[in-house]
Amino acid sequence: MNTTQFTACLQHVAQGMIASEPRLTALDQVIGDGDHGIGIKRGFTALQTLLSAPEFSPADIGDCLLQSGTRLMTSMGGASGAIFGTLFRAGGKGLAGRRELDAATLAEWLEIGMQAIHQRGGAEPGDKTMMDALAAAATRARSDTALPLSEALANCAQAAMAGAEGTSTMVARFGRAKNLGERAIGHCDPGAVSMALILQFMAEFTHSS
Repeated sequence: MNTTQFTACLQHVAQGMIASEPRLTALDQVIGDGDHGIGIKRGFTALQTLLSAPEFSPADIGDCLLQSGTRLMTSMGGASGAIFGTLFRAGGKGLAGRRELDAATLAEWLEIGMQAIHQRGGAEPGDKTMMDALAAAATRARSDTALPLSEALANCAQAAMAGAEGTSTMVARFGRAKNLGERAIGHCDPGAVSMALILQFMAEFTHSS
C-alpha cells in the first residue's frame, strides 16, 4: 500500500469511525462518561477534512500518520484524543520516510504505538483499556509479517476485537470505569472497541481495493 492508497484507507477508517458513534456512545454510557463516541466522531470528522483537503499531500506513510495523529489529538479532546493521537503520531515518527505499508511495517507501527501509549499513561494489557485490543493486534502482527497486507490486517482486526471483547471480564484500572469496580464486569471497554474498529475498517479497505 503506497502513500496515496494509505491516505484513502484512512479516509475509509474515518467514515467508519464516524458511523460507529452510536455504538461507542452506548458502550461508554454504561461504564464511562458517555462521551467517547462523540469524541471519536469529532476527531475522525476533523481527520476526514484533513485527508480530503486538496492541499493534503503527505511525503510518505510516516508523514501521513504524523499529520493524522496531530489532527486527532487537537480535535478529539480528552484521554481518547491523547491516546489515539499518540498511536498515530508515534507511528508517524517511527515510520518516517517509509513509502509502503506492508505487513512488516504494520507490525512495526502497532508495536511503536503500543510502547508510546504505555509510556504516556502506564496502561498495560489486562487494565481494561484500548491497550487490550492494541496488544492483541500487535502480537498477531508480529507473527504475520510475511503475509500479504490484507491477510495480516484481517488477522490483526480479529485479534483486536477478541481483545476488546475480553475486556468485558475485567475490572478497570483506568478512567471512570475504575470507580465502578466489579460493576464494570460484563461490559467491553469503548476505547478497546474503537481500536479494534480502526483495524477492522483498514482491513475492509484492503480487502475491497
